[in-house]
Amino acid sequence: MGSETPEGNCLAWAAKDTSGVLSPFKFSRRAVGSDDISVKITHCGICYGDVMWSRNLFAGLTKYPLVPGHEISGIVQEVGANVTRWKVGDRVGVASYVNSCRNCEMCDQYMEYHCVKGRTLIHNGIDVDGSITRGGYSTFVVVHERYVFRIPDNYPADLAAPLLCAGICVYAPMVQHNMTKPGRKLGVIGLGGLGHLAVIFGKFWGLEVTVFSTSPWKKDSALNELKADRFVLSSDEEQMKSMVKSLDCIIDCASEDHPLDPYIVCLKATGVFVVTGAPPEMKFNPLHIILGKTTIAGYAVDGTKITQEMLDFCAENKIYPIIETIPIQKAYEAHEKIIKKEVKYRFVIDIENSLK
Repeated sequence: MGSETPEGNCLAWAAKDTSGVLSPFKFSRRAVGSDDISVKITHCGICYGDVMWSRNLFAGLTKYPLVPGHEISGIVQEVGANVTRWKVGDRVGVASYVNSCRNCEMCDQYMEYHCVKGRTLIHNGIDVDGSITRGGYSTFVVVHERYVFRIPDNYPADLAAPLLCAGICVYAPMVQHNMTKPGRKLGVIGLGGLGHLAVIFGKFWGLEVTVFSTSPWKKDSALNELKADRFVLSSDEEQMKSMVKSLDCIIDCASEDHPLDPYIVCLKATGVFVVTGAPPEMKFNPLHIILGKTTIAGYAVDGTKITQEMLDFCAENKIYPIIETIPIQKAYEAHEKIIKKEVKYRFVIDIENSLK
């Protein structure tokens, strides 16, 4: 999707080494193929995954220079000869994957992220021309038309961006584990980009929502802004004991190391523990899941069908993330704030007005 050249056609900010520091970078995007579209990027959300990729914390897989960004909103600016779904001027989104085999069992079910032969990530992957893919902290992106999402006309582009990772990471497990039924009891660990959307979805569906957090100062936001039903300080043993065997599902959005047993025991029998964060490792007593008949499920982003469904659902029901918009020049500062848990709740880069 791009090769570094001094006269490149795409402006970006990139991490050049494991410090994760971001600085201006210029490279050339590949040419638009017959089935591709070119998207002018207007906004890009910042995910904790951007921090990890920039600092080579995903099993040492980062290829530098690394242009992060996988929550992209933009406008179609060019279409290939065979493209039928899109036209110039359409409002679209691009998520964390830009290709798959398109002929395996998973792809046939529009679950392309789980492609049997492997999906191509929007950054740090190998594109169809052999170049390394580069993400959304950039002025435009070229992608096969299948891996693009329609942003409804009535939905703001800056608010749509976080839905393409944070949104789908919690929407998909809630839908697929029947957590859309009023009265069911949901626990949410971590009140960041993913966690706050889990609360928002949960309250829309009429769930009883409990927020678990290690940050006492988030209590007011959880209860009064997001309208959660209960806030539990995870470090308080008495508060944690009061939750034992009370929840139908827990969505764990925390990415730092944390014990799982104190949370797993809060599930009712046959409860579901969903992992959406990316902690370095997971440790728990297997007896807790055996005796509780507990399901442990992992979720990242999902396929094109359910992602488009989520975008349409949010537009129809006026469901919005809470964001802070920043210029590209403050992206590294935003990474640092994410590490310190100083974001409420998702940073979104205004690419169109700051990357020139």
